[in-house]
Amino acid sequence: MLAGDSGERYKAEAGEPAREQGSPPVVTPPGAFPAGAEPRLQAYAAQVPGPFGFPHTFPESHIHCLTIIGQIEGHLVLPPQNKTTKYEHVLPQLVAVELASEIEGLLVLLNTVGGDVEAGLAIAEMLATLRKPTVSVVLGGGHSIGIPIAVSTSRSFIAPSATMTIHPIRFTGLVVGVPQTYEYLDRMQERVIRFIVDHSHISEERLRELMLRTGELARDIGTVLVGEDAVREGLVDRVGGVGDAIQELENLIAANWAPSPGMVSQ
Repeated sequence: MLAGDSGERYKAEAGEPAREQGSPPVVTPPGAFPAGAEPRLQAYAAQVPGPFGFPHTFPESHIHCLTIIGQIEGHLVLPPQNKTTKYEHVLPQLVAVELASEIEGLLVLLNTVGGDVEAGLAIAEMLATLRKPTVSVVLGGGHSIGIPIAVSTSRSFIAPSATMTIHPIRFTGLVVGVPQTYEYLDRMQERVIRFIVDHSHISEERLRELMLRTGELARDIGTVLVGEDAVREGLVDRVGGVGDAIQELENLIAANWAPSPGMVSQ
């Protein structure tokens, strides 16, 4: 963008000599400017999109953004047409966030249908035990095992039009018709319920009631909560978007936020 005619015009206005007609264009690498370049030229490069639509210069940020999208992939690789969040990619990121001194807070954006229970719980447990402030925002949907991830942060937000689906766990594949199978499912369900209750303001009795409700979902049992409903039930702290979440995260950072053992967000 800086090598075209508009770039030459701005260079000329900034006091730099324009290249001669017919000479090959000089491509300025993103973020690289001659010594003593005019502030106006730097401002222009910061505003004009560079490769892949990104700006030429990036302001340093002390907040890391993590996205949980599509289906949370577990130990089996999902088909290539599925959008997935791979836990083996997310867990090292969370370790890096914890260790990086320049990162002071974590913003988690969720738009997920759920997925593997143990992979989702692993991500949620790591988020809950970070020593830095974290804020989550449910955008579009934060369903199924996405709910423990949404409530695992220091503060949680949900967009007014976003939804959260609460339902019992299920699995596909071979089912052995013995009592141990149902006991295993019950123990796994208990792990999910316990985590949600410990990291939100909903009671266990109310969560089970919403989880086992009939008549609301056409092909399943459970409940769909939209925006304010999730806040009213105590699952999420507030209704809001990305701007609200970033402001809350900045407030937590400024207040020198430090977790205590077994802390529940207020």
